[in-house]
Amino acid sequence: MSVQISASDVNKLRQQTGAGMMDCKKALVEANGDFEAAVDYLRKKGAKVAASRQDRDSNEGVIIAKSSADGKTGIVVEVNCETDFVAKNSDFVAFAEKIADVALANTPASLEDLKALTVDGKVISESLIEQTGVIGEKIDVSKYEIVTGEKVVAYIHGNYRLGVLVGLSADVAGADEAGKDVAMQIAAMNPVAIDKDGVDQNTIDREIAIAKDQIIAEGKPAEMAEKIAQGKLNKFFKDTTLLNQEFVKDSSKNIAQFLDSVSKGLTVTAFKRVQLGA
Repeated sequence: MSVQISASDVNKLRQQTGAGMMDCKKALVEANGDFEAAVDYLRKKGAKVAASRQDRDSNEGVIIAKSSADGKTGIVVEVNCETDFVAKNSDFVAFAEKIADVALANTPASLEDLKALTVDGKVISESLIEQTGVIGEKIDVSKYEIVTGEKVVAYIHGNYRLGVLVGLSADVAGADEAGKDVAMQIAAMNPVAIDKDGVDQNTIDREIAIAKDQIIAEGKPAEMAEKIAQGKLNKFFKDTTLLNQEFVKDSSKNIAQFLDSVSKGLTVTAFKRVQLGA
């Protein structure tokens, strides 16, 4: 004899798992009314959906950037799905926010360590599989970055499409606003490093080689190439390193000069820029 499944049981299972009403009802029917078995049924269903979608691209999603109440730590995470429709869903954004909150509270050392933490009593890696089953799209956390410092400002740009963390050398008056201005600069201009000392040697060698090839191709003597290439390298540093970039809100200053005007000696100690799907 089949067990009668009440609407309250279905609703209770739905609230606990987040699965759809019909999926919850089917799970309870399959489990003959056994609530724990119904939860296991839904988890297995989620695992099957997840396994079937492992080869799918999940390039949509949201970027969440947050800083701690004391302003000493900031994290940014990228939580992915397959479609823009899901990315805009308030429940999906709330799920991503919870993962970000856990990341900020625990500051795990790696993405793998983050996935081993718990959200609402469940291990994040398992929750991702569960959400995949509920939503029917591959759900994953693909990026996690952390910045610590005297003052860390977090900024989210373009409807959760890009997140920036900026570490400043001091927590001074105006640091929040200045940090946001610098974060917006990073979002717009995508610098490769804080200053030229942060640019790796391979990048420098490549820029010099490209410049020399261009100079020789223009018919200039090879002996001039080295000097001209050095000038082009200096322009590369000016255009692509944060402190040397022209401040987008005031072209009369570079970022180093802007920060110095906020507070003498104020500078950037670290930054992270995470763009959706990049």
